[in-house]
Amino acid sequence: MTNIPRLAIVTGADSGIGRATAELLAVEGWDIGLTCHTDVEGAQGTARAIEARGQRAFVEPYDASSDDAGQVVDRLVEQLGGLGALVNVAGTGHSSRVLDTDLDTWRRVLATDLDGPFLTCRAAARHLVDAGQGGRIVNVTSVHEHLPRLGAAAYCAAKAGLGALTQVLALELGEHGITVNSVAPGEISTEMTGQDTEEAYHQQRPGNPLGRPGHVNEVASVIGFLCSPRAAYVTGSSYVVDGGLSQMAAHGHDQAGDAWRSL
Repeated sequence: MTNIPRLAIVTGADSGIGRATAELLAVEGWDIGLTCHTDVEGAQGTARAIEARGQRAFVEPYDASSDDAGQVVDRLVEQLGGLGALVNVAGTGHSSRVLDTDLDTWRRVLATDLDGPFLTCRAAARHLVDAGQGGRIVNVTSVHEHLPRLGAAAYCAAKAGLGALTQVLALELGEHGITVNSVAPGEISTEMTGQDTEEAYHQQRPGNPLGRPGHVNEVASVIGFLCSPRAAYVTGSSYVVDGGLSQMAAHGHDQAGDAWRSL
């Protein structure tokens, strides 16, 4: 279906990948519903940037770990006047070995990174099916949707679960012209990783084939493609955006040097 309304919801759009995605979609003619957890000022800044591009923007608070997380979709759909795409970016992380991870922490990460997207996907899918015009759902996971990482059991489990949920949704929603895909970033220069966005082009990562972290716009561009008519026949896929890092298992992970480039 090619008449999908250019009305999108982007969760976690107050900064980082969410903000870059919202601004890119606005350039391409989408009105955007934004969510934020605590950074209201950041979300309002994103909204102003969208409005400066001639598009409408609406901001709603969103706690992905809440049992009623899906209601943010209903509120934003009412303000937008419909829905064409949902992009789930909001999430959290945690670092501790399994033996040191308490159940409350495990549940908090799973609730934020898996339960929340489940609820927003379900709410968005209901609106899209009822409208009968097709649609797009894009879930931002992580390279750890596919690869384990020491000390990140809850995060990896949640992202792998979200990847599997994405595939099931692709099967169930395809008959309605709704595509569902995931985007799996590697290290991206954002506030969440303790880096300024532009540091992506200046930081050295010798153990990464491209030799640097990713820029938020490089992830947003893939999301924008998946929301576009150009991706109408793409569903159930996971797009890894990691500079080739996931190809490095045989060479060692996070190497300090680039000796691996030599035979």
